[in-house]
Amino acid sequence: MTKTYQVGDTVSGKVTGIQPYGAFVALDEQTQGLVHISEITHGYVKEVSEYLAVGQEVDVKVLEVDEKSKKISLSIRALQEQPPAAQRNEKPKQSLQSHVDERDSEGFNTLKDKMQEWIKRSGQ
Repeated sequence: MTKTYQVGDTVSGKVTGIQPYGAFVALDEQTQGLVHISEITHGYVKEVSEYLAVGQEVDVKVLEVDEKSKKISLSIRALQEQPPAAQRNEKPKQSLQSHVDERDSEGFNTLKDKMQEWIKRSGQ
């Protein structure tokens, strides 16, 4: 690595390769990093090539720098505004009590009463 990159830096680079797991981005003549598929955009990415192309200029944020292995983890997603959460048009949830028919006495006998009934039935 000729230039030193720090976690949190925002830099421009050029996509040099696309793999099923992400895209390699050249940050300078001697340094490249990987944008993992999960860091391309918000939401699910099935195919990296649907979002990026070799030769494309991109802005990336440095997530991690491993000096020992000379690997840099990058993110495009970190520079994007997170989309608002999808609004769900659901009916208001009803309480469990609203599903219970209180006139149905079968379900409301106490265990003591039920036990007496079961004992009687078993003796017949």
